[in-house]
Amino acid sequence: QVQLSESGGGLVQAGGSLRLSCAASGRAFRNYAMGWFRRAPGKEREFVAAINWSGSNTYYADSVKGRFTISRDNAKNTVYLQMNSLKPEEAAVYYCAASTSYYSGDYYYTRHYDYWGQGTQVTVSS
Repeated sequence: QVQLSESGGGLVQAGGSLRLSCAASGRAFRNYAMGWFRRAPGKEREFVAAINWSGSNTYYADSVKGRFTISRDNAKNTVYLQMNSLKPEEAAVYYCAASTSYYSGDYYYTRHYDYWGQGTQVTVSS
């Protein structure tokens, strides 16, 4: 089992940057693909980014390509999400999640993730 804990959220002005971290417990962290999702008030949880177990492949929602970067440090059991040029509409609770799937097509969907963190709030002021 994996327990996930996000940090790094907060208040930022539009155009600013934040770096989210997700620390995982357990020794099997490198066995999981990791993803970031977000949920804005009144909306469904949506995919943001994912990274495979080794970090060699990354996947992004079209809306964040070129502005967000997902990375991982398996030695530290941590995955990161660097967010640049943030927009007010990107204010949401951001969640990290762990998936046992090795099929990249699964990474875009919440149902293919086995473990979830409690989320961290990101607020973007205009």
